Amino acid sequence: MDTESAVGTAPSPPEPDVGPDAFVARARALAPKLVERQADTERRTFYAPDIHEEFRRAGFYRILVPRRFGGHQSGVETFLRVTMELARACPSTGWMYCLGATHALPAASLFDAAAQAEIFAGGDFICPATITPGGSAERLGDGHWRISGTWRYCSGSPYATHFMAHVMVPDGDGGQAPMLFIAPRDRWRRLDDWGRQLGLRGSGSHGITLRGARIPDRFTLPGTHLSEADASSAPGRYLHGDPQYGGAQFGFMLLEVAALAVGMARGALDAYADLMRTRPVVLTPSVRRADDPDHQLWYGEAAGMVTTAEAAVLNAVQQWSGLCARPPADFTRARDLAIAAICREAIRLCWSAVEGRLFPTAGSSAVRHGERIERVWRDLSTLHSHAGVGVLLAAVTPRELARALVNGPAEGPS
Repeated sequence: MDTESAVGTAPSPPEPDVGPDAFVARARALAPKLVERQADTERRTFYAPDIHEEFRRAGFYRILVPRRFGGHQSGVETFLRVTMELARACPSTGWMYCLGATHALPAASLFDAAAQAEIFAGGDFICPATITPGGSAERLGDGHWRISGTWRYCSGSPYATHFMAHVMVPDGDGGQAPMLFIAPRDRWRRLDDWGRQLGLRGSGSHGITLRGARIPDRFTLPGTHLSEADASSAPGRYLHGDPQYGGAQFGFMLLEVAALAVGMARGALDAYADLMRTRPVVLTPSVRRADDPDHQLWYGEAAGMVTTAEAAVLNAVQQWSGLCARPPADFTRARDLAIAAICREAIRLCWSAVEGRLFPTAGSSAVRHGERIERVWRDLSTLHSHAGVGVLLAAVTPRELARALVNGPAEGPS
């Protein structure tokens, strides 16, 4: 493909000069509608077409898409702040948006210019991804792979333009190694297998099936796993003149989940504050909960935990971006793991705030099925079963970080 001609036909951003604060303000302005329609989103198992259209008009699906290909290239912090606002209003909507739109970053970091010109040709980019290899792949003689298989938990699939996953292929030494690939929308089918889980029922996390899909070599990266990909020498940093397309992928993946947890916990605080303003305590003397010392204590403790978690996540984002801007050798595995560890503690703080302070003191009527605090509790519970939290953060990250810090070279300030 002629890359320059492909770039020349790429759509321009609808609003070339929109800034980070404008994106966040747009997300915040949509919040009342998202709160109101949470039950509908859960019943559908994904957010409504008109919400998708509002996100498209707001430019949300182009925040991480490079300017060279019609995107806003507004940076990771902007994207995660928008994610927090959407998850605060509706956890399922925030999750589906984030884990669909986020993979513009690795796509723009890891694939070459010719592949990117095709991948981003539509302007908006929504690409669910999974980290567990599956399926099978056969190398063809015409510059393609034939890939088949089913991958579950593909959040963002209902409106997706692409799908990113891993399949095991021969490594040339008699063994097997993961291959990262991107499949355009016309190569796969979405399954009707989501919505019966405890939480995040509206997150669009359906399974995706490929049946003998022909995937060109340029859309594959043999020997690459997303959680371990080193983007420092990949095409993105140099192609786009932006170091954030050359950062460590592991820490970025976990920043996404931590931002979602903070947004969800903020939503629980919002709901609890409404209860404090409108409902009395159970025991006499009958006063508003807002005037009751016990409720003030529970709310204040939870607010402190969530505020600390948010500050930690935003600082970790700044650390990640700052390390991207330094020489690639400075972004060591230990520093990447340290960012992941911050995410782990932020998620734990959010869970402690909701599960330990807000949920048990909100009152039985406030935790009936479909109430806002009950929904956040379910959704945060389900977040803990996600592979990034239940496996990578809970067990892998602390052990790897300990080995890197104790056995590796001394790390200076990040």
